[in-house]
Amino acid sequence: MKHQHIDHDYALQTVPQRGRNGFWKMLFVMLGFTFFSASMLSGGTLGLGLTLEQFIWTVLAGNLILGLYTGALAHIAAKTGLSTHLLARYAFGEKGSYLASFLLGATQVGWFGVGIAMFAVPVQKVTGIDMTFLVIISGLLMTASAFFGMKALAILSFVAVPAIAVLGSLSVFKAVDSIGGMTELMAYQPAESIGIAAALTICVGSFASGGTLTPDVARFAKTKRSAVVTTIAAFFIGNSLMFIFGGVGAVVTGQSDISEVMFIQGLIIPAILVLGLNIWTTNDNALYASGLGFSNITKITKNKVVIFNGIIGTIFAMWLYNNFVGWLTLLGGALPPIGAILLADYFILNRGKYRRFEEMSFKTVNWPALVAWAAGFAFAQFVPGIPPLNAIIGSIIVYAGISIGVEKIKKSAASMAVEKGA
Repeated sequence: MKHQHIDHDYALQTVPQRGRNGFWKMLFVMLGFTFFSASMLSGGTLGLGLTLEQFIWTVLAGNLILGLYTGALAHIAAKTGLSTHLLARYAFGEKGSYLASFLLGATQVGWFGVGIAMFAVPVQKVTGIDMTFLVIISGLLMTASAFFGMKALAILSFVAVPAIAVLGSLSVFKAVDSIGGMTELMAYQPAESIGIAAALTICVGSFASGGTLTPDVARFAKTKRSAVVTTIAAFFIGNSLMFIFGGVGAVVTGQSDISEVMFIQGLIIPAILVLGLNIWTTNDNALYASGLGFSNITKITKNKVVIFNGIIGTIFAMWLYNNFVGWLTLLGGALPPIGAILLADYFILNRGKYRRFEEMSFKTVNWPALVAWAAGFAFAQFVPGIPPLNAIIGSIIVYAGISIGVEKIKKSAASMAVEKGA
């Protein structure tokens, strides 16, 4: 009897109920997903440019926007049991979904490489360990854990989330104490203020692209309620914590990254632990998502794709870190329109109901989705306001408008044909 491979990550199929996870497991995985070093850097920018009260309100408002966007995607994922890439087939078509998968996958491989370098560079500076050795070892470990998929993500998150939260918070308390306590921090006045619109742009922009990949994780939730609650909670707790670490660190020490603050405080081992675990959870999710994306295009099993992507990201880590961050940021602007089109297709055009994935016969390419994606990307680049929000709103309006218009034209043509036949 031929041995049949069982895909426990359901890369190209619906996640069955037996493969779903409970509330606490999902919460820890989603928290690990939102523990993102770039959010700390954004928090540092906000911390230096806002008063404490403005900072708190901006972070809460920004994470509310992110939470609503990702929470809606989580709802669809839990109800259908499908990843971002498989959901894209409904809106973009079979081959059209390859655009979404390629953009999401390529961006995540790029950030995976950058993440490795973000770990290796400061650790080499402090310890003197060979840079190439650090890059290879961290790349191998992160690729290995992503290979084992959701199970490894959960184990890593159960270890990393409490460690980062506790050690990071202790460092922040120590930093605040060093300037005379909360009274001094609350009295802080920025030398150069940031406008609230610009601050919101930084906050929402920090995770709008990564948030588009929420279904890749949320599809494993046992219930829609669990998926939505854990996703929104993760943004209000996890992402807010990253912003606080970055904001306080920047005001007190001039450094946004909590690990850099800890290096300054002489907490070398805790700093390496926090830095490593923080980047590991982010990179694991990035590599996992890229594996699902390229698996959708190539039909090669996710695990094989993960190994290949991990090797590529590791080899080019330093090059990506030194040359490609600006491009990755630009590419990030191309991702929120994808999520927006998924939302419009599900909630507006299909009124919250999809036929089962395995029963579907998809269009090859759904052109209104591609036009709406291009329009959303243009909205992000050229319309004043909050770019990711512009992209989301613009894509929804264009996609729903064109799709409804095309449907009306088809019905009208069919009606005229019936009348002529009569």
